[in-house]
Amino acid sequence: MPITVIVAAAAVAASVPLLWWALAGARPAPTTVPLEVLAGRNRPLDLRAAALQRSAHERAVKPLAGWLSRFVRRLTPFAWIESLDHRITLAGRPARWPIERVLIAKLVLGAAMFGLGFLAFAGNRTLPWLLTWGGMTALGYFAPDLILHSRGQERQRRIGLELPDVLDQLSISVEAGLGFEAALARIGHHGTGPLADEIVRTMQDIQVGVPRATALRNLVARTESPDLRHFVLAIIQAEQYGIPIADVLRAQAAEQRVKRRQRAEEHAMKIPVKIVFPLVLCILPTLFIVIIGPAIIQISRTLFGGNGL
Repeated sequence: MPITVIVAAAAVAASVPLLWWALAGARPAPTTVPLEVLAGRNRPLDLRAAALQRSAHERAVKPLAGWLSRFVRRLTPFAWIESLDHRITLAGRPARWPIERVLIAKLVLGAAMFGLGFLAFAGNRTLPWLLTWGGMTALGYFAPDLILHSRGQERQRRIGLELPDVLDQLSISVEAGLGFEAALARIGHHGTGPLADEIVRTMQDIQVGVPRATALRNLVARTESPDLRHFVLAIIQAEQYGIPIADVLRAQAAEQRVKRRQRAEEHAMKIPVKIVFPLVLCILPTLFIVIIGPAIIQISRTLFGGNGL
């Protein structure tokens, strides 16, 4: 590939963060008179000065981002947008990852990797570089999906780990005399982690008038933890058939403790299998060199009369 093409690609890549910093970077405090003061004076308000008091992020970046998000929404099938929204829900709906920003990131990263792949293919027009071009474009476009999927899996794993302790607290609180909803509210208020956040959202749904069974089903829909789904279904069935909630919570807590211990034992049994590959590839060759190397040198000297190794 010509050096000029590489230099041009590097210059373009370096100009993007500089442009973003110039438009969206922090601005110093405005030196003009605040709008409230201008509006209270006996003179007409300068709309241009009022508009310039806003940051470049609000004047340029936000309208452009809104236009890009609407443009990408029109081009993306509705089923893909629903799937992406579900991944964001599983990831906990991070404040910095709204669906509009994810759609813009997919478009920008896809276009950037498409341009870099085109520059690479232009310097060497062969089939492997053509496939590399397509792979780079696909990787840039689906990189936000992969990041959201990873964060969602990690969050669901943490929910599964926190569930046994939450069930123990629920069982103790209900047996101490609290109602089920009061116990949930207490755990959500004093707890930390993704499961406590989901419980807080569930209690907010109940407080605005959503039936408890529906709110619990919505909790299951926002997660993919099979243990949490099993617990919610048990609570809904106990409510329908009049079974005491305390007995159900005690049984569910005991079952989740057993499952957590079994998962720990399963991970412990997998460790010897995982150690085999590093042992064979990294440790054993070094041991062979240290143990057998001197013997090979001695045998070589004996057979070749000192003219060997």
